[in-house]
Amino acid sequence: MSTFATEVNAGARFKFGKNWQSFLAVLDEARIRQAETALREMLGVTDLLGQTFVDVGSGSGLSSLAARNLGATVTSFDFDPSSVACTHELRRRYHADDTAWSIQEGSVLDAAFLASLGQFDVVYSWGVLHHTGKMWEALANVIPLVKPGGRLFLALYNDQGRASKLWRTVKHTYCAGWMGKALVSSVFIPYFFGLAVISCILNRENVFATYKHKSRGMSVTHDWFDWLGGYPFEVCRADEVFTFYQQRGFLLTTLRTTSNLGNNQFVFVRTPQ
Repeated sequence: MSTFATEVNAGARFKFGKNWQSFLAVLDEARIRQAETALREMLGVTDLLGQTFVDVGSGSGLSSLAARNLGATVTSFDFDPSSVACTHELRRRYHADDTAWSIQEGSVLDAAFLASLGQFDVVYSWGVLHHTGKMWEALANVIPLVKPGGRLFLALYNDQGRASKLWRTVKHTYCAGWMGKALVSSVFIPYFFGLAVISCILNRENVFATYKHKSRGMSVTHDWFDWLGGYPFEVCRADEVFTFYQQRGFLLTTLRTTSNLGNNQFVFVRTPQ
């Protein structure tokens, strides 16, 4: 039995890939364009022509697809076999037999595996490293992947103090077994739905349009389950991440923070040695 399957069976890991397999059923061109726009805006580019790009924890494969569409030579990998399968499916749909997009199964905690990949112009990991169970080790492990002068684009869960500790308990409960999953879903899915409806009413938005698309091309409802089940779960403050990478030869170029649930986003440049 694989390490991934062992952790799932022990209630220590969420089946992210199963959720993403469901997401692929609703993936459309509009979502893909949103994902491309999100990459361009954070990286401050119009395209990625001539760039090498590694997607650390490719998940659904959507960000890898966006990078490939923008012209990058892409390497994707994930620890979850179902996520790897999702990424393969997107390559099959949109870039069949494309030699400029490679996909592998591997862990960001496996230094030998990472060393085999080489270095990249853009190292990208959205909402992944805080789910490894060893976040700070993972944050260190991605450093050798970045070329001197290359960019590191990360999204990491914001530390909300007591609220984050509560969410960790919720996520652990969800992954502990079918009873925990049913309990957490029955409480929080109606709660999330209610908040979304109220927000749409107050902002005079179409609730159905809001549910169809989310930033980066993601799905609101799939993100709910990803959030509730997303275990292991670690958090960090933006200043902690800034200091961590500054001490290791990186310069922060772009920062988007949140004071609520969700991710702080960082783009660093590795300074030439």
